[in-house]
Amino acid sequence: MIEIRGFVKRYDQFVAVDHLDLKIEKGDVFGFIGPNGAGKTTTIRFLTTLLKPTSGSATINGYEVTRQVDDVKRSIGFMPDTFGVYDGMKVWEFLDFFATAYGLLRSKRRALIEDVLNLVDLTSKRDALVNGLSRGMQQRLCLAKTLVHDPPVLILDEPASGLDPRARVEMKALLKELQKMGKTILVSSHILPELADFCNKIGIIERGKLLASGPVQDVIRSIRMNRIIEVVLSRPSEICEVTLAHHEHVRNLTAAENRYKFEFAGNNEDVIALHKELMNQDVPLVWFNEIQADLEEAFMKITKGLVA
Repeated sequence: MIEIRGFVKRYDQFVAVDHLDLKIEKGDVFGFIGPNGAGKTTTIRFLTTLLKPTSGSATINGYEVTRQVDDVKRSIGFMPDTFGVYDGMKVWEFLDFFATAYGLLRSKRRALIEDVLNLVDLTSKRDALVNGLSRGMQQRLCLAKTLVHDPPVLILDEPASGLDPRARVEMKALLKELQKMGKTILVSSHILPELADFCNKIGIIERGKLLASGPVQDVIRSIRMNRIIEVVLSRPSEICEVTLAHHEHVRNLTAAENRYKFEFAGNNEDVIALHKELMNQDVPLVWFNEIQADLEEAFMKITKGLVA
């Protein structure tokens, strides 16, 4: 659905994006992760036909981004990271303006507008002034604008930027609904825990280079050679510490009061065996759990070498 091949963007001596290759399949919800200045927005501007590449190419929905511009524009819904001010324009008028720009027939526009307003839960604000909406409502209206021509691909640049916690929850729920509708979504964000909730694939970019890309759990697992396990006891147990300290699969054991944390080099059966061994020794276990890696840890470890 989206394929980028060798994308480079230079500004004089500064390289904003450096030979980026990326493929997003139909139905994917792809999280594009990176700090400010990493190259996310530059890549998005290229995909949305707003920026010419120094070199490289891309296709969206089978159309060449630099040569079939009109077809690409009809195939995408683009939500930028900033929302313009529309003084004196009502919500329905705002959507009608964009529907007209996309060439939708007047006889069909009213029903389409009602449909997208219902989808983003803004039906009650149909006749409200756009500049009188809250930030969260404006973001949902901007998303509605990207949907009015029913594009198969959505490109969203920081859709949760500047939103309060409630508005972020509402935006996340809306994106999940769009995922169920089968949309292919590229979403740029630096709010990593929220991306993990609804993205099936991610790409991590830093200083214009794509450092990692693939299914979310594959990328997360790639940062650890061993799993991390935490054991919590209800009271001190010398036998527990001795068992862990001498276990063949335990690495880098740390202890604090009645809590132990360590790397474990064994497989699932070895984890089960260790748990049974501690239980058979009457170790007063309160908690025996593997600590899962998350996107924040993955991002920090993957980018550490480049930043350093």
